[in-house]
Amino acid sequence: MPNGTDSGGAGGGSSRENIAYVRQMLAELAQVARKERADLLAYLLEMAFTEASDLLTDRSGVIKGERNQSAGMAVKPARKV
Repeated sequence: MPNGTDSGGAGGGSSRENIAYVRQMLAELAQVARKERADLLAYLLEMAFTEASDLLTDRSGVIKGERNQSAGMAVKPARKV
C-alpha cells in the first residue's frame, strides 16, 4: 500500500471491487506485454485476467470460503473416490 497501511484490499473496497481492479490492471499489463512482444508474459497475464473475470461472474467453481489461506489460492474440495 502506498500509505504504508493494509486495509485488506487495494482501496479498502469490497472483494468484488478489488477483483475488478485487479482485472483492469491485468488488461493494461497484458496490453503492454503484447506491445513489447513478450508473448509468454502476455499469455500468463491473459490467463490471470480470465480467472479474475470468472471470479467476478462466479463461474470459477470456487466455493466461498474455500481458499488456501497460506498461499492465497483457491482450492476445490476433494471428491470421494
